Amino acid sequence: MTATPRDIVAASLDFGHPERLPRDLWLLPWAEQRHAAAVAELSRRFPADFATTRYFYPPSPRVQGDPYRAGTCIDEWGCIFTSLEDGQIGEARTPLIADLTDWKAVQPPWEQLPASARDRAAARSVISHYYESTDLYVLANICPRPWERYQFIRGSENAYYDLADPDGGLRGLLGVIHAFNLRELEFWAASDVDGIRFMDDWGSQDRLLIHPDLWRELFKPLYREYCEIIHGGGKKVFMHSDGCIEAILPDLIEIGVDALNSQLFVMDLDRIARVAKGRLTFWGEIDRQHVLTSADPETGRAAVRRVAEALYDPSGGVIAQFEFGLGTQPATAYAVYDEWQRWDEEHHLHP
Repeated sequence: MTATPRDIVAASLDFGHPERLPRDLWLLPWAEQRHAAAVAELSRRFPADFATTRYFYPPSPRVQGDPYRAGTCIDEWGCIFTSLEDGQIGEARTPLIADLTDWKAVQPPWEQLPASARDRAAARSVISHYYESTDLYVLANICPRPWERYQFIRGSENAYYDLADPDGGLRGLLGVIHAFNLRELEFWAASDVDGIRFMDDWGSQDRLLIHPDLWRELFKPLYREYCEIIHGGGKKVFMHSDGCIEAILPDLIEIGVDALNSQLFVMDLDRIARVAKGRLTFWGEIDRQHVLTSADPETGRAAVRRVAEALYDPSGGVIAQFEFGLGTQPATAYAVYDEWQRWDEEHHLHP
């Protein structure tokens, strides 16, 4: 019997010798607007094994504008974003609170979460209906991001200044964000999904953005709670973090991250393999900065081979993922998936 996409992803996460390498393609509206035919062909030839559940929160009265259109928009927390180009999300350039002493005024969008038992049952019915209708690996339609949310509220420059004195309001505001995330995760952990994502971008091009000890003091406990809730509901933990995050890889493994999406090409792949191979699943990715933007498809093929040589194992632990976003060359994107399939077919060993 042929395994379903859900079976294939689950086997990879559990190192259970998946029937083939699982695939996950992240599509930005930019790609669909500019390369619709190429995106359609890529999806037809190499269909993704993942889906996001179709349940959406009720519209927030705070939301204004379209986050994928040039101009200004406001999200459900009231944070203001500015985008210079259609097809990609903008930046939060205007702090929601300029003075950290005003942190108690920040109001999470509690109204979006199902509050009563009746509302939760109705929401979970929608989620269950979708889950039962597909054999794809289903992720929850959320992605908590405590540090990035903090920056959206305070502005990035202010946020990093705040780290110098965590007791000056940073812990308070972070606690408000964390409390909302916990409630949200508890709802989804009891719903019919296979995995739940969270994220924060923690790396620069060559190191962590803050000292690892400070990260462990302020943020590792938050993520640990997220993992405990997600695992408590029988779901898998998926995390994304851009930049060089080698310093905290052992910590992410320790707290229970099952699949990690990271910028492998700004880190030492051999060191990463020694630390994490066989201990978590590498959920992509192929370099967005130099590889996917190259007009030479061989650049994409070489990048796949480099990742595979370091991290591939037929028992699992790798998901063929990349982002088709700003500047991606369609021919190179196609070559990436074609090379992953070729590698898998040549090296796959059945248990």
